Amino acid sequence: MKITNERGPNDLEEQIDMLTKQKEYMQRKCKEAGKAIIEQEIKYASLEKEFDRVVEERDNFAKMLGDGDDVR
Repeated sequence: MKITNERGPNDLEEQIDMLTKQKEYMQRKCKEAGKAIIEQEIKYASLEKEFDRVVEERDNFAKMLGDGDDVR
């Protein structure tokens, strides 16, 4: 007697297995997205600091030239 695997797409064990794999995949992707978001936040904060520094230098330079007006 030959035993065959007759699990079809409606088999509950098959569905549980597929959903478990899908859940694990989604968890990995969420972790990757979380890391990317944190990296972007760090980069944004760094760029914001650099922008503020450049604006301050520009303001100081304008004052040194005798232009008392704020150039913003």
